Amino acid sequence: MRLRRTMLYLPGNNPNMLLRGHLFRPDGLILDLEDAVAPSEKDAARLLIRDVLRRGEFGDCEVTVRVNGMDTDLWKEDVATVVPAGATGIRVPKVENPQDIRLLDDYLGEVESRSGLPVGRTLIFCLLETALGVWRAYDIATASKRVTALIPGGEDLTADLRTNRSADGTELATIRSLLVVAARAAGVDALDTVYPRITDDEGLRREAGFIKQLGFDGKSVIHPNQIPILHDLFTPTAAEVEKAQRIVAAARDAAVRGLGAVQVDGRMVDKPVVRRAEFTLSRAGLSGEVQ
Repeated sequence: MRLRRTMLYLPGNNPNMLLRGHLFRPDGLILDLEDAVAPSEKDAARLLIRDVLRRGEFGDCEVTVRVNGMDTDLWKEDVATVVPAGATGIRVPKVENPQDIRLLDDYLGEVESRSGLPVGRTLIFCLLETALGVWRAYDIATASKRVTALIPGGEDLTADLRTNRSADGTELATIRSLLVVAARAAGVDALDTVYPRITDDEGLRREAGFIKQLGFDGKSVIHPNQIPILHDLFTPTAAEVEKAQRIVAAARDAAVRGLGAVQVDGRMVDKPVVRRAEFTLSRAGLSGEVQ
């Protein structure tokens, strides 16, 4: 299981941030060619990201690139430049149509093939930033085997909904729930949008606690200071790990003895409880390990 508790946006025209972003130890990096880069700087930023990718110095971070939208004439050049240079994922903005994902899949295959890369290697992260995109979430998620995550929009999505981004996120609550359902049905990750108030740690904790309870796997971030807060929240505690290990061990023992269910701490342990325990261990990097 790939941990995606945090994926840090880095502007594609800032060499210092592109080179140093991994030092803040997010689970992933998003090298941004879209909103963070002015139209006059797109070409230079694309080449800068290519050169940074070629250096390959990102530690354990998953490295993705947010390309320009597929409604522009820039996305193909973005993809053709960054995939051979080492990007392992493409974050696509404003996805509304499953056919666009199939088109991207085909083009990625062409780029990989002529670059000598395994076809299918590059993953797709879908940003759903309009009401239509959210409505089609499951169809988009299943349009290609490359799709690995759904991400709701923030400002763009609320604008399309004809509302504003509020402090408590009321306007996005239903959409977030729908995206988790679509992601789980499709077998992909659900990654939340950014929290824009970079000095409001308590607000970030509240929102992250809410989206974790909904079932999200992690959150995009725009400032390094947000990373440790989210890692702390999304990483199981020692007590949670210990309990999960006991549940998995009890389930294995029950299977050996031919029992359907057993008790742990006075509670019946059946298959759904075991699945949750196994998920907890995978989040802690302890898949399959028991005491």
